[in-house]
Amino acid sequence: MIRLDHESTRSLYLQLEEQISELITTGQITGGTRLPSERQLAEDLGVSRSTVQQSYTMLRERRMIVGQGRQGSIVPAEAARLRSGMDRLRGFTQEMAELGRTASTRVLEHRIVTDRSVASLFGLPSTARFLFLVRIRLGDDVPLSRETAWYSLDAAPFLEGADLEGSIYGQLAAEGLIPAHCDQTIEATPPTQSERDIFGFEEAVPCLLIKRRTYLRDGPMVEYVEGVFRGDTYIYRLRLDS
Repeated sequence: MIRLDHESTRSLYLQLEEQISELITTGQITGGTRLPSERQLAEDLGVSRSTVQQSYTMLRERRMIVGQGRQGSIVPAEAARLRSGMDRLRGFTQEMAELGRTASTRVLEHRIVTDRSVASLFGLPSTARFLFLVRIRLGDDVPLSRETAWYSLDAAPFLEGADLEGSIYGQLAAEGLIPAHCDQTIEATPPTQSERDIFGFEEAVPCLLIKRRTYLRDGPMVEYVEGVFRGDTYIYRLRLDS
């Protein structure tokens, strides 16, 4: 499973760290797995214990493994990164299903609002009403994102009584309102203290801030959402054709 090139100019501890990291992110080493001790892995690979120690230290700094005292090093459940494609529009619930995880939601806040600045984003008059919704989205009970969203009640008035813990996109589709395309940006952001508490970060870990404007098939904008996604879990994959 691990093959080190002793003739390479690249340090053995870097090769080892990279290969273990790849095995974790691709799911070949799953969350909850206990790694071999430094001594055992050094013997198995024919390298010095300090080589393994350096690799494990780097993996701990990246939160790919955690120390468990005499139990050694364990891969935390959240370390196996989610490799999500960005080739098409889909909601969180569908994305989790495609990644083999069970989606769930915790609603932190919801109310019907009017907001001049939000209305301008939607191209609506200042009196337009919106469903304002703050939710934590989880995959297999692990908090993955904190979403703050506004939904146009002009475009989808039934959302005033929607199931806020369910898939909003699914409920739109059930009413014949199909999200057709979106404009989306992704940037790095430090988590707030509240987000650190939600994600269980003892220290600030860079996160991804994803802003999305979603439009229905017949034209109107139905959603504006700002989602903070934990940076230690998500990898977004793009395919670029010439």
